[in-house]
Amino acid sequence: MNGLALALRQIRYENRAFWRNPPAAFFTFAFPLIFMVIFNVLFGEGASAFFTPAIIVFSVITATYTNLAMTVTIARDEGILKRIRGTPLPPWAYLAGRIGHAIVIGFLLVVIVAGFGAIAYGVEIPWAVMPTVLLVLVVGSASFSAIGLAVTGLIPNSDAAPAVVNATILPVLFISNVFIPIENAPAWVDAVSHILPVRHFADAMLGLYAAGSAADFPWQELGVMAGWGLIGVIGALRFFSWEPRR
Repeated sequence: MNGLALALRQIRYENRAFWRNPPAAFFTFAFPLIFMVIFNVLFGEGASAFFTPAIIVFSVITATYTNLAMTVTIARDEGILKRIRGTPLPPWAYLAGRIGHAIVIGFLLVVIVAGFGAIAYGVEIPWAVMPTVLLVLVVGSASFSAIGLAVTGLIPNSDAAPAVVNATILPVLFISNVFIPIENAPAWVDAVSHILPVRHFADAMLGLYAAGSAADFPWQELGVMAGWGLIGVIGALRFFSWEPRR
């Protein structure tokens, strides 16, 4: 069996393992919807047009960056990654399975959040620019998956994983047009957020949702996300470890 077939089999295995834990699966999909409801209540009428694409971005980042950084670190410290290297399964196929599963969950979340926004709040899905939306989602998913794997090299142990991962992503979400609109933010906050990939992911999705077929193609946003994805790949190649850290 070739490496690609093994990677696809690993994706199926990861998906089966995920769905065999119904409480975890339920809250994975319920959590973004809870955020949508809370934010729409807090910010009032008209907020749904902002928070539907914003929570889509949050969902993809959670499914890729957050999920991979935590679960891969835990697997490393439990010795699972070390044992995998001693099997016929190519290491890259195992990681491809992990990443593929994360992207599948991310896209399911996108469908659920977009559908919920359309049904509950009347936020129109931007069908006219759907190819561009899909491209943004693919680039965003790949980039944050790579960054998530790179960050595992900076996490000393599994106990520290939740703290490190949340500390590196939650503040960025607050300053990147995801959890709150930041059009009136201080100039330095706006400048910092534009350096980071989350802001460009959010701006691309918000622009496509708001303008539809009149939206400009998000060249800059895609370029910044792809650049950060490349940094993530380089970081993962340099710092990723298959051995538990003691």
